[in-house]
Amino acid sequence: MSKLLPRVGRRRVLQSASVGVVALGLLLWWLLPLEEEPPGGTITFSTGTRAGVYYEYGDRLRKELAKDMPDLEVELLTSAGSQENVARVATGKADFTIAAADAVETYKLGGEGADRLRGVARLYDDYVQLVVAPNSEIRSVADLRGKRVAIGLPDSGVRLIANRVLRAAGLDPEHDITPYSDGIDTGPKQLGKKLDAFFWSGGLPTDGLRKLARTELFRFIPIDAGLVAELHRERAATRYYRATSIPESAYPTIQKGEAVPTIAVSNLLITRKDMDPELTEWLTRAVIRSRDRIGAHVHSAQLVDLRTAIYTDPLSLHEGARRYYRSVKP
Repeated sequence: MSKLLPRVGRRRVLQSASVGVVALGLLLWWLLPLEEEPPGGTITFSTGTRAGVYYEYGDRLRKELAKDMPDLEVELLTSAGSQENVARVATGKADFTIAAADAVETYKLGGEGADRLRGVARLYDDYVQLVVAPNSEIRSVADLRGKRVAIGLPDSGVRLIANRVLRAAGLDPEHDITPYSDGIDTGPKQLGKKLDAFFWSGGLPTDGLRKLARTELFRFIPIDAGLVAELHRERAATRYYRATSIPESAYPTIQKGEAVPTIAVSNLLITRKDMDPELTEWLTRAVIRSRDRIGAHVHSAQLVDLRTAIYTDPLSLHEGARRYYRSVKP
């Protein structure tokens, strides 16, 4: 017994020391930052017109990125929309942007630097919104023949899809209508004046139309499934169009409980292959984690979903985005 007691005492001392080392290690681990040092620098983000969803989303995301990466400066660029956005990123004039999948696919058919494009996240859907005055005689896309129609800014996603919808309805965008280049920033003000109708493609509800609904009445023209089927026969990029409806809750004072048949196309957050993987991983994380906070102001952002964000077809995922999705995979 006299020899055993010292051994037990030594064992207890060793056990106590081990516990102390573990406790010290845990304390040091707790005091250390949970993440690596946030990346910094400057990036440019191409958005859209100030009255559209792209700009508002980009502005809100910039504020969220500032919380996670305080040393990162995000410069927002306004643009005509998807077509210009894709070209800017591909040619190095912007680092990140949002663009509709059909515009991305169209650019891939021969745009400069198209092979450098990479996906970061699938965000939300754009809805084609064809707007006329409440007392207009226009009831269908075919009725636009001979009318004054805004088809969006040059290099916008609106212009791309509006021209395709017109052709699917048997109309030549250059000869069968009087085309105007108004976008969501100017089109609503000209309805019933210089314009008989205008096309818009954006998330729901679009701020420009929501503001118009507060003071003016207007009406949506349905785009039926038959036109979507016709679009799918045109070319590869039109496979990204799907038949859907503008839900009655989008513009309740205008729709009065009725959904409107139309076309939707998904929006992608994109970048280039050479963008820093660490920065892209952090940005992807911020996009997913900030969904509800951004969505409180930009309704479309509520539809950002981790389960579908990885599907950035027609682009493969950027390595940094892939790292993030792997890290949260159950």
